[in-house]
Amino acid sequence: MGKVRVAVLGAGTMGNGIAQVFAQNGHPVVLCDLDQRFLDRALSTIGKSLAKLAEKGKITPADKDATLGRITTATELGAVAEADLVIEAVVENLAVKTEVFRELDHLTRPASLLASNTSSISITKLGAVTGRPDKVIGMHFMNPVPLMALVEVIRGLATSNETTKTVMDLATALGKTPVEVNDFPGFVSNRVLMPMINEAVFAVYEGVATPEAIDQVMKLGMNHPMGPLTLADFIGLDVCLAILNVLHDGLGDPKYRPCPLLKRMVDAGWLGRKSGRGFYTYEQASPNG
Repeated sequence: MGKVRVAVLGAGTMGNGIAQVFAQNGHPVVLCDLDQRFLDRALSTIGKSLAKLAEKGKITPADKDATLGRITTATELGAVAEADLVIEAVVENLAVKTEVFRELDHLTRPASLLASNTSSISITKLGAVTGRPDKVIGMHFMNPVPLMALVEVIRGLATSNETTKTVMDLATALGKTPVEVNDFPGFVSNRVLMPMINEAVFAVYEGVATPEAIDQVMKLGMNHPMGPLTLADFIGLDVCLAILNVLHDGLGDPKYRPCPLLKRMVDAGWLGRKSGRGFYTYEQASPNG
């Protein structure tokens, strides 16, 4: 597949990982965020990630420089105008994403594809606020993006076969494994994962066991590489809560009700690794927030 011009909105952990993977595979990338500080931090993170790959011999130093050379940054949304594919990776909030998609619809060429890296929000709803719902799709990458193979490709109700095929082929060309799913709250990944995390939180809340014990049971007994509470801290407890709320509201089933302990921790600002404290304490808050 030929090279496409890509724009990535949001220079957080997911956005910079997505930008890195596309640039590594030869695509020119514009990385957009509201604040130049976030963009500078993202470029630094991408540089460190590429340096690690070069140290391990997975890429050459020349590849590292070429990859960084393909990434430009912008604080104005208008910089996406020439993109063939825009991937939105902003905060997991329907109102914010809806406004972004409205603007993208006006700013980009009619043929451009608009994708969201959302982990749970309806692609159908995002497509409906544009004049091109057939060209709106979900590309849910996994964290850390450069290392994780899966891309959950989510079809909204109006997403065309052509858009789906283009995105599936593009993900494959990036060295990823795309898996097509339909647009239901939480898709597949989080519809299965979040109730498990929530149940682990309930087990702490009810005094069944300590976080360490719960994680050890799941790691040693179920062969999970990371326990559910360690994983929750890694994802961000605020993100876990937001996804559980989407599941609870969207499916109307009480089994998705977020644990009161999870709500309390988020209220306290104990968001996991990025804030320095969640189910575990961390030496310092992650720089990637």
